[in-house]
Amino acid sequence: MVAGSAMESSTIGVALVGTGFGQKVHLPALQTHHRTQVVAVYHRDPDKAQAIAQAHQIPHACTTIDEILALPEVQAVSISTPPFTHYDIANAALTAGKHILLEKPTALNAIEARELYHLAAEKSLAATMNFEFRYIPTWQFFAELIQQGYIGQPRYIKVDWLVSSRADASRPWNWYAQKEQGGGVLGAIGSHAFDYLTWLFGAVRGVSVRLSTSILERPDPATGTLKPVTADDTSNITLELMDGTPIQVCLSSVTMQGRGHFLEVYGDRGTLVVGSSNQKDYVHGFQVWGGQGGQPLAELPVPDRLAFPRVFDDGRIAPIVRVVNEWVNSIDQQTAIAPSLREGVYSQLIMDCCHQSNEMHQWVEVPELDPFLNDEI
Repeated sequence: MVAGSAMESSTIGVALVGTGFGQKVHLPALQTHHRTQVVAVYHRDPDKAQAIAQAHQIPHACTTIDEILALPEVQAVSISTPPFTHYDIANAALTAGKHILLEKPTALNAIEARELYHLAAEKSLAATMNFEFRYIPTWQFFAELIQQGYIGQPRYIKVDWLVSSRADASRPWNWYAQKEQGGGVLGAIGSHAFDYLTWLFGAVRGVSVRLSTSILERPDPATGTLKPVTADDTSNITLELMDGTPIQVCLSSVTMQGRGHFLEVYGDRGTLVVGSSNQKDYVHGFQVWGGQGGQPLAELPVPDRLAFPRVFDDGRIAPIVRVVNEWVNSIDQQTAIAPSLREGVYSQLIMDCCHQSNEMHQWVEVPELDPFLNDEI
Protein backbone atom coordinates (compact mmCIF):
# COMPACT_ATOMS: atom_id res chain seq x y z
CA MET A 1 0.00 0.00 0.00
CA VAL A 2 1.08 3.60 -0.60
CA ALA A 3 2.46 5.35 2.46
CA GLY A 4 0.23 8.13 3.70
CA SER A 5 -2.94 6.60 2.24
CA ALA A 6 -6.25 7.16 4.00
CA MET A 7 -6.29 3.63 5.40
CA GLU A 8 -2.80 3.91 6.83
CA SER A 9 -3.58 7.18 8.58
CA SER A 10 -7.06 6.34 9.87
CA THR A 11 -7.80 5.62 13.51
CA ILE A 12 -8.74 2.06 14.41
CA GLY A 13 -11.52 1.78 16.99
CA VAL A 14 -10.70 -0.93 19.54
CA ALA A 15 -12.85 -2.59 22.19
CA LEU A 16 -11.12 -3.69 25.39
CA VAL A 17 -12.27 -7.13 26.54
CA GLY A 18 -10.43 -8.08 29.72
CA THR A 19 -9.99 -5.53 32.48
CA GLY A 20 -7.29 -7.13 34.65
CA PHE A 21 -4.10 -7.40 32.59
CA GLY A 22 -6.03 -5.63 29.84
CA GLN A 23 -6.63 -2.51 31.89
CA LYS A 24 -3.10 -2.47 33.30
CA VAL A 25 -1.20 -3.19 30.08
CA HIS A 26 -3.29 -3.42 26.89
CA LEU A 27 -5.20 -0.21 27.58
CA PRO A 28 -2.16 2.09 28.03
CA ALA A 29 -0.43 0.45 25.07
CA LEU A 30 -3.48 1.01 22.85
CA GLN A 31 -3.84 4.58 24.09
CA THR A 32 -0.15 5.23 23.41
CA HIS A 33 -0.21 4.07 19.78
CA HIS A 34 -1.19 6.92 17.47
CA ARG A 35 -3.48 4.75 15.32
CA THR A 36 -5.58 2.94 17.94
CA GLN A 37 -8.36 4.42 20.03
CA VAL A 38 -10.17 2.49 22.74
CA VAL A 39 -13.84 3.22 22.06
CA ALA A 40 -15.51 0.55 24.20
CA VAL A 41 -14.85 -1.58 27.26
CA TYR A 42 -16.53 -4.79 28.39
CA HIS A 43 -17.23 -5.92 31.93
CA ARG A 44 -20.16 -8.10 32.95
CA ASP A 45 -20.76 -5.85 36.00
CA PRO A 46 -22.40 -2.65 34.68
CA ASP A 47 -21.10 -0.50 37.54
CA LYS A 48 -17.53 -1.66 36.97
CA ALA A 49 -17.84 -1.25 33.21
CA GLN A 50 -19.07 2.31 33.67
CA ALA A 51 -16.37 3.14 36.23
CA ILE A 52 -13.58 1.92 33.93
CA ALA A 53 -15.04 3.80 30.97
CA GLN A 54 -15.28 7.04 32.95
CA ALA A 55 -11.79 6.68 34.42
CA HIS A 56 -10.22 6.30 30.96
CA GLN A 57 -12.54 8.46 28.83
CA ILE A 58 -13.89 5.45 26.92
CA PRO A 59 -17.19 6.28 25.15
CA HIS A 60 -18.98 2.94 25.55
CA ALA A 61 -19.33 0.70 28.62
CA CYS A 62 -20.77 -2.69 27.64
CA THR A 63 -21.88 -5.68 29.68
CA THR A 64 -22.07 -8.29 26.90
CA ILE A 65 -19.75 -9.31 24.08
CA ASP A 66 -22.65 -9.02 21.61
CA GLU A 67 -23.12 -5.39 22.64
CA ILE A 68 -19.44 -4.70 22.02
CA LEU A 69 -19.45 -6.37 18.61
CA ALA A 70 -22.60 -4.55 17.49
CA LEU A 71 -20.92 -1.15 17.79
CA PRO A 72 -20.03 0.09 14.28
CA GLU A 73 -17.10 2.13 15.60
CA VAL A 74 -15.47 -1.06 16.94
CA GLN A 75 -13.20 -2.36 14.18
CA ALA A 76 -10.96 -4.47 16.40
CA VAL A 77 -10.99 -6.22 19.76
CA SER A 78 -8.24 -6.63 22.35
CA ILE A 79 -8.80 -9.89 24.25
CA SER A 80 -6.98 -10.44 27.56
CA THR A 81 -9.46 -12.58 29.45
CA PRO A 82 -8.66 -15.98 31.06
CA PRO A 83 -7.65 -18.69 28.56
CA PHE A 84 -10.87 -20.71 28.78
CA THR A 85 -12.79 -17.74 27.32
CA HIS A 86 -10.40 -17.00 24.43
CA TYR A 87 -11.95 -19.28 21.82
CA ASP A 88 -15.55 -18.12 22.25
CA ILE A 89 -14.70 -14.42 22.37
CA ALA A 90 -12.21 -14.54 19.51
CA ASN A 91 -14.57 -16.66 17.42
CA ALA A 92 -17.41 -14.19 17.97
CA ALA A 93 -15.19 -11.20 17.17
CA LEU A 94 -13.81 -12.73 13.97
CA THR A 95 -17.28 -13.87 12.89
CA ALA A 96 -18.46 -10.28 13.37
CA GLY A 97 -15.64 -9.07 11.10
CA LYS A 98 -13.43 -7.60 13.82
CA HIS A 99 -9.63 -7.81 13.93
CA ILE A 100 -8.27 -9.29 17.16
CA LEU A 101 -5.27 -8.83 19.45
CA LEU A 102 -5.17 -12.00 21.53
CA GLU A 103 -3.36 -12.78 24.75
CA LYS A 104 -1.53 -16.05 25.18
CA PRO A 105 -2.14 -18.93 25.53
CA THR A 106 -4.13 -18.91 22.30
CA ALA A 107 -6.94 -21.20 23.45
CA LEU A 108 -7.47 -24.37 25.46
CA ASN A 109 -6.01 -26.60 22.74
CA ALA A 110 -4.50 -26.51 19.28
CA ILE A 111 -7.73 -27.58 17.56
CA GLU A 112 -9.48 -24.45 18.87
CA ALA A 113 -6.47 -22.35 17.90
CA ARG A 114 -6.47 -23.82 14.38
CA GLU A 115 -10.17 -23.00 13.94
CA LEU A 116 -9.47 -19.37 14.86
CA TYR A 117 -6.54 -19.31 12.42
CA HIS A 118 -8.74 -20.50 9.55
CA LEU A 119 -11.58 -18.12 10.46
CA ALA A 120 -9.24 -15.12 10.47
CA ALA A 121 -7.75 -16.19 7.12
CA GLU A 122 -11.16 -16.74 5.53
CA LYS A 123 -12.32 -13.28 6.55
CA SER A 124 -8.98 -11.55 5.80
CA LEU A 125 -8.78 -10.25 9.35
CA ALA A 126 -5.65 -9.39 11.31
CA ALA A 127 -5.23 -11.70 14.31
CA THR A 128 -2.10 -10.86 16.30
CA MET A 129 -0.77 -12.74 19.33
CA ASN A 130 0.78 -10.86 22.22
CA PHE A 131 4.15 -12.61 22.15
CA GLU A 132 5.97 -9.52 23.37
CA PHE A 133 9.43 -11.01 23.98
CA ARG A 134 10.07 -10.56 20.26
CA TYR A 135 9.93 -6.78 20.84
CA ILE A 136 12.10 -6.29 23.94
CA PRO A 137 15.38 -4.57 22.88
CA THR A 138 17.64 -7.02 24.72
CA TRP A 139 15.87 -9.97 23.10
CA GLN A 140 16.03 -8.36 19.66
CA PHE A 141 19.77 -7.85 20.13
CA PHE A 142 20.13 -11.44 21.31
CA ALA A 143 18.29 -12.60 18.16
CA GLU A 144 20.59 -10.53 15.95
CA LEU A 145 23.68 -12.06 17.55
CA ILE A 146 22.30 -15.58 17.02
CA GLN A 147 21.54 -14.78 13.37
CA GLN A 148 25.02 -13.32 12.87
CA GLY A 149 26.60 -16.57 14.03
CA TYR A 150 28.03 -15.28 17.31
CA ILE A 151 27.76 -18.72 18.94
CA GLY A 152 28.13 -20.76 15.75
CA GLN A 153 26.16 -24.00 15.72
CA PRO A 154 24.09 -24.40 18.90
CA ARG A 155 25.01 -27.41 21.00
CA TYR A 156 22.75 -26.91 24.02
CA ILE A 157 19.99 -24.46 24.92
CA LYS A 158 18.74 -23.85 28.46
CA VAL A 159 15.78 -21.86 29.78
CA ASP A 160 15.26 -21.14 33.47
CA TRP A 161 12.13 -19.17 34.29
CA LEU A 162 11.87 -19.44 38.05
CA VAL A 163 9.65 -16.90 39.82
CA SER A 164 7.71 -16.61 43.04
CA SER A 165 4.45 -15.14 41.72
CA ARG A 166 2.41 -18.01 43.19
CA ALA A 167 4.77 -19.17 45.95
CA ASP A 168 2.41 -17.86 48.63
CA ALA A 169 0.05 -20.76 49.40
CA SER A 170 -2.58 -18.31 50.67
CA ARG A 171 -2.96 -16.76 47.23
CA PRO A 172 -6.63 -17.36 46.31
CA TRP A 173 -7.92 -20.22 44.20
CA ASN A 174 -9.19 -19.09 40.80
CA TRP A 175 -9.08 -20.12 37.12
CA TYR A 176 -5.25 -20.16 37.23
CA ALA A 177 -5.46 -23.10 39.66
CA GLN A 178 -7.63 -25.13 37.27
CA LYS A 179 -6.12 -27.14 34.43
CA GLU A 180 -9.45 -27.37 32.61
CA GLN A 181 -9.64 -23.57 32.44
CA GLY A 182 -6.16 -23.15 31.01
CA GLY A 183 -4.44 -22.40 34.29
CA GLY A 184 -0.91 -23.33 35.23
CA VAL A 185 2.64 -22.22 34.60
CA LEU A 186 2.91 -24.08 31.29
CA GLY A 187 0.21 -21.94 29.71
CA ALA A 188 1.16 -18.75 31.51
CA ILE A 189 4.84 -18.63 30.60
CA GLY A 190 5.55 -21.81 28.68
CA SER A 191 3.47 -20.36 25.84
CA HIS A 192 5.93 -17.45 25.68
CA ALA A 193 8.97 -19.72 25.89
CA PHE A 194 7.78 -21.95 23.04
CA ASP A 195 7.17 -18.91 20.86
CA TYR A 196 10.56 -17.30 21.42
CA LEU A 197 12.42 -20.61 21.12
CA THR A 198 10.87 -21.29 17.71
CA TRP A 199 11.38 -17.63 16.70
CA LEU A 200 15.07 -17.90 17.54
CA PHE A 201 15.89 -21.50 16.64
CA GLY A 202 13.13 -23.01 14.49
CA ALA A 203 10.68 -25.87 14.74
CA VAL A 204 10.60 -28.48 17.50
CA ARG A 205 10.78 -32.21 16.74
CA GLY A 206 9.57 -33.59 20.05
CA VAL A 207 9.10 -33.15 23.80
CA SER A 208 9.40 -35.02 27.07
CA VAL A 209 7.69 -33.34 29.99
CA ARG A 210 6.98 -33.69 33.69
CA LEU A 211 4.37 -31.31 35.10
CA SER A 212 3.96 -31.07 38.86
CA THR A 213 1.90 -29.25 41.46
CA SER A 214 3.49 -28.44 44.80
CA ILE A 215 0.69 -26.34 46.31
CA LEU A 216 -2.22 -28.77 46.19
CA GLU A 217 -4.93 -26.54 47.68
CA ARG A 218 -5.73 -22.86 47.75
CA PRO A 219 -8.43 -20.91 49.64
CA ASP A 220 -11.67 -20.08 47.83
CA PRO A 221 -11.95 -16.26 47.99
CA ALA A 222 -15.73 -16.49 48.54
CA THR A 223 -15.79 -19.04 51.37
CA GLY A 224 -12.23 -19.38 52.62
CA THR A 225 -12.43 -23.16 52.27
CA LEU A 226 -9.56 -24.93 50.57
CA LYS A 227 -10.15 -26.10 47.02
CA PRO A 228 -8.00 -28.49 44.98
CA VAL A 229 -5.40 -27.16 42.54
CA THR A 230 -5.34 -29.16 39.30
CA ALA A 231 -2.98 -26.96 37.29
CA ASP A 232 0.80 -27.27 37.23
CA ASP A 233 3.00 -24.80 39.07
CA THR A 234 6.30 -26.36 37.93
CA SER A 235 7.19 -27.75 34.51
CA ASN A 236 10.37 -29.59 33.56
CA ILE A 237 10.56 -29.88 29.80
CA THR A 238 13.04 -31.42 27.38
CA LEU A 239 12.69 -30.44 23.73
CA GLU A 240 14.64 -31.33 20.62
CA LEU A 241 14.96 -29.11 17.56
CA MET A 242 14.69 -30.55 14.07
CA ASP A 243 18.49 -30.66 13.81
CA GLY A 244 18.74 -32.60 17.07
CA THR A 245 19.82 -29.69 19.31
CA PRO A 246 18.61 -30.39 22.88
CA ILE A 247 16.73 -27.77 24.90
CA GLN A 248 16.00 -27.93 28.62
CA VAL A 249 13.21 -25.68 29.92
CA CYS A 250 12.56 -25.29 33.66
CA LEU A 251 9.47 -23.26 34.58
CA SER A 252 8.12 -22.57 38.05
CA SER A 253 5.86 -19.97 39.64
CA VAL A 254 6.47 -21.20 43.21
CA THR A 255 10.22 -20.70 43.62
CA MET A 256 10.88 -18.25 46.46
CA GLN A 257 13.99 -16.20 45.61
CA GLY A 258 13.91 -17.89 42.21
CA ARG A 259 16.65 -17.15 39.72
CA GLY A 260 14.37 -15.15 37.41
CA HIS A 261 14.28 -15.62 33.65
CA PHE A 262 17.37 -16.68 31.71
CA LEU A 263 17.97 -18.14 28.26
CA GLU A 264 21.43 -19.64 27.70
CA VAL A 265 22.76 -20.82 24.34
CA TYR A 266 26.00 -22.78 24.06
CA GLY A 267 27.51 -23.17 20.60
CA ASP A 268 30.69 -24.38 18.94
CA ARG A 269 32.02 -20.81 18.70
CA GLY A 270 30.73 -19.17 21.84
CA THR A 271 28.04 -18.66 24.45
CA LEU A 272 25.21 -16.13 24.76
CA VAL A 273 22.94 -15.46 27.74
CA VAL A 274 19.97 -13.14 28.05
CA GLY A 275 18.46 -12.85 31.48
CA SER A 276 16.90 -10.88 34.29
CA SER A 277 16.52 -11.59 38.01
CA ASN A 278 13.64 -9.10 38.31
CA GLN A 279 10.78 -10.89 40.10
CA LYS A 280 8.20 -8.12 39.85
CA ASP A 281 8.37 -7.11 36.19
CA TYR A 282 9.09 -9.79 33.60
CA VAL A 283 10.28 -7.23 31.00
CA HIS A 284 12.48 -4.83 32.97
CA GLY A 285 16.02 -5.79 33.86
CA PHE A 286 17.19 -7.96 30.97
CA GLN A 287 20.87 -7.94 30.02
CA VAL A 288 22.88 -9.82 27.40
CA TRP A 289 26.21 -11.53 28.11
CA GLY A 290 28.46 -13.26 25.64
CA GLY A 291 31.85 -14.85 25.18
CA GLN A 292 33.63 -16.50 22.27
CA GLY A 293 36.52 -18.92 21.97
CA GLY A 294 36.52 -19.86 25.65
CA GLN A 295 36.74 -16.26 26.90
CA PRO A 296 34.81 -15.26 30.05
CA LEU A 297 31.28 -13.95 29.63
CA ALA A 298 30.99 -10.17 29.50
CA GLU A 299 27.96 -7.92 29.22
CA LEU A 300 27.25 -6.86 25.64
CA PRO A 301 25.69 -3.39 25.35
CA VAL A 302 22.39 -3.25 23.49
CA PRO A 303 22.53 -0.83 20.52
CA ASP A 304 20.61 2.41 21.02
CA ARG A 305 18.81 1.84 17.71
CA LEU A 306 16.82 -0.98 19.38
CA ALA A 307 15.76 1.08 22.41
CA PHE A 308 12.12 1.79 23.15
CA PRO A 309 11.16 5.32 22.10
CA ARG A 310 9.27 5.56 25.38
CA VAL A 311 9.47 3.52 28.56
CA PHE A 312 6.85 3.06 31.28
CA ASP A 313 6.91 2.19 34.97
CA ASP A 314 5.30 -1.09 33.99
CA GLY A 315 7.84 -2.69 31.67
CA ARG A 316 5.19 -4.77 29.89
CA ILE A 317 3.61 -1.76 28.18
CA ALA A 318 6.46 -0.68 25.86
CA PRO A 319 6.87 -4.02 24.04
CA ILE A 320 3.10 -4.33 23.69
CA VAL A 321 3.03 -0.93 21.99
CA ARG A 322 5.32 -2.57 19.42
CA VAL A 323 2.99 -5.58 19.19
CA VAL A 324 0.09 -3.18 18.61
CA ASN A 325 2.12 -1.55 15.86
CA GLU A 326 2.51 -4.91 14.09
CA TRP A 327 -1.23 -5.45 14.53
CA VAL A 328 -1.93 -2.11 12.88
CA ASN A 329 0.50 -2.95 10.05
CA SER A 330 -1.27 -6.28 9.57
CA ILE A 331 -4.64 -4.51 9.38
CA ASP A 332 -3.29 -1.98 6.86
CA GLN A 333 -1.57 -4.54 4.68
CA GLN A 334 -4.36 -7.14 4.96
CA THR A 335 -1.82 -9.86 5.58
CA ALA A 336 -0.68 -11.92 8.56
CA ILE A 337 2.44 -10.52 10.23
CA ALA A 338 4.19 -12.51 12.96
CA PRO A 339 3.31 -13.02 15.73
CA SER A 340 -0.02 -13.99 14.21
CA LEU A 341 -2.39 -16.84 14.90
CA ARG A 342 0.00 -19.07 12.96
CA GLU A 343 2.55 -18.61 15.75
CA GLY A 344 -0.26 -18.93 18.30
CA VAL A 345 -1.28 -22.30 16.89
CA TYR A 346 2.29 -23.59 17.04
CA SER A 347 2.86 -22.51 20.63
CA GLN A 348 -0.43 -24.17 21.55
CA LEU A 349 0.49 -27.32 19.61
CA ILE A 350 3.72 -27.69 21.58
CA MET A 351 1.80 -27.16 24.83
CA ASP A 352 -0.68 -29.86 23.85
CA CYS A 353 2.21 -32.25 23.22
CA CYS A 354 3.64 -31.35 26.63
CA HIS A 355 0.38 -32.33 28.33
CA GLN A 356 0.27 -35.53 26.30
CA SER A 357 3.85 -36.39 27.23
CA ASN A 358 3.17 -35.76 30.91
CA GLU A 359 0.04 -37.93 30.88
CA MET A 360 1.65 -40.79 28.92
CA HIS A 361 5.08 -40.55 30.58
CA GLN A 362 6.81 -40.75 27.22
CA TRP A 363 8.48 -38.80 24.43
CA VAL A 364 5.96 -37.17 22.07
CA GLU A 365 6.67 -36.06 18.51
CA VAL A 366 5.43 -32.54 17.70
CA PRO A 367 3.44 -32.48 14.43
CA GLU A 368 4.75 -30.26 11.66
CA LEU A 369 2.82 -27.00 11.60
CA ASP A 370 1.74 -26.73 7.95
CA PRO A 371 0.21 -30.25 7.72
CA PHE A 372 -1.53 -29.59 11.05
CA LEU A 373 -2.94 -26.29 9.78
CA ASN A 374 -4.09 -28.00 6.60
CA ASP A 375 -5.86 -30.79 8.51
CA GLU A 376 -3.52 -33.37 7.06
CA ILE A 377 -2.87 -35.17 10.34
